[in-house]
Amino acid sequence: MGKLFVYLYSLSLTCFFLMQTSLLKILSVISPKLAKKALLKMGEGVTMTQNEKFKLEDWGPSFYTWTFVKTSLGNIWQSLGDEAFVGYPAPDTPLYTLDCKKTSMSQFYKGSKPLVLDEFKQVVKDFSAVADFLVVYIAEAHATDGWAFGNNVDIKKHTNLQERLAAAQVLVKEDPLCPVVVDDMTDITASRYGAMPERLYVLQSGKVIFKGKRGPWGYDPLAVRAFLEKFN
Repeated sequence: MGKLFVYLYSLSLTCFFLMQTSLLKILSVISPKLAKKALLKMGEGVTMTQNEKFKLEDWGPSFYTWTFVKTSLGNIWQSLGDEAFVGYPAPDTPLYTLDCKKTSMSQFYKGSKPLVLDEFKQVVKDFSAVADFLVVYIAEAHATDGWAFGNNVDIKKHTNLQERLAAAQVLVKEDPLCPVVVDDMTDITASRYGAMPERLYVLQSGKVIFKGKRGPWGYDPLAVRAFLEKFN
């Protein structure tokens, strides 16, 4: 049943992205003001309008490009490998520490203490006594040679593990307050957790107990906060 939902949801996303991009492209030609209004509304949904680092001009036009469509469809295709379902065993995928030592998801379980995948600083601070946190750095969502934003970090698509590890060091400089590991170059973690371009999970004793919606629209730290309050 879980895999059927993955397939149906992926099909609906494919239709949505194709329709959205087509409409935005048409609006940008016949009514640039209306296109801008639509982009700002989209930006609210993915918190882009709340990020002081980016202006509309940095990210907005990218949403009606072929690169956006190709990247989105690639993410959807990869996420068809999603095997992480609430109440079922969490995929024990291979990971690498930042000093290039091979490990796996299960190595970060500590008894029955919940393990939160991905991170957000305030939640880490507020719930560090309740749960452990882990950032799994996967393929770069906005590589400069892919679906790029203006005024963003200069990271190209990873072609080998060393490049991915180096890119993860950029994230570490932001002080995530928890361990950071990287997916291997087969992108197996991103695939089996349906995590492209981003997703939040809570694991406990080797099982998935919370599964957030697929980002960017479904990325919701507040939902994780509400879930963790049950353990506080």
